[in-house]
Amino acid sequence: MRKIIVSAWVTLDGVFDADTMGQWFAPYDSEDRRTYIRDGILDSGAFLFGRKTYEMLAPYWSSLKNNEMGVADQLNNSPKYVVSATLQQADWNNTTIISGDIATSLTQLKQAPGKDIQVEGSAALIQSLSGLQLIDEYRFLVHPVIMGSGKRFFGEGFQVPGLVLTKSQTLEHGVVALYYTAPKPA
Repeated sequence: MRKIIVSAWVTLDGVFDADTMGQWFAPYDSEDRRTYIRDGILDSGAFLFGRKTYEMLAPYWSSLKNNEMGVADQLNNSPKYVVSATLQQADWNNTTIISGDIATSLTQLKQAPGKDIQVEGSAALIQSLSGLQLIDEYRFLVHPVIMGSGKRFFGEGFQVPGLVLTKSQTLEHGVVALYYTAPKPA
C-alpha cells in the first residue's frame, strides 16, 4: 500500500508562510537542502495539494519545460490530486480534483499501485487528513529561525499525538530534516 507523506518546510516556531520565505528559507540554501527536496519529489509517484497550494504552484511549474531544478518534469508529468470543494477546473497536466468523500477517495488512491503520494505544503488539508488518520509520515525541513509571527503550519487545534521520530538529518546552515511516522488508526 502506498503511503501519504507530508512534506513541509518550516521555521523553528512553525511558520511556513510563502510570503516570508525570503527571510527564513532563502538564506539557508545549500546543495544538500536542494538534494533533500529534489529526492523527495523524485521518489514520489503522485502529489496531493490543497486548493491554495495548488493555485500557487500550478502556474509556475506548469510553465517550465526543460526539467528545471531536476524536478519540473516529475511534477508536470506525475498524477496530481487537489482536494477542494470549490475548485472547478484544474489545468495543470494530469491533475484530478477530489471533492466529496475525501476519506474514501484517498484510501482508494493509497491502495492503487505505485510509489508514495507526497503532500506539498497545504496545512489546512493536512489538518483534515490527520483527523481522518490518512497520513502515514511527516517530513519537516526545519530552518533555524524563529519568526515570531506569520502563517503557521500548525494551526489552532492541530493535534497529532504519538508521532515517532524515525530519522533526523542535519543539513548545512543548521537546517534539520525530521522524519516522523504517524500513529496508526485503532
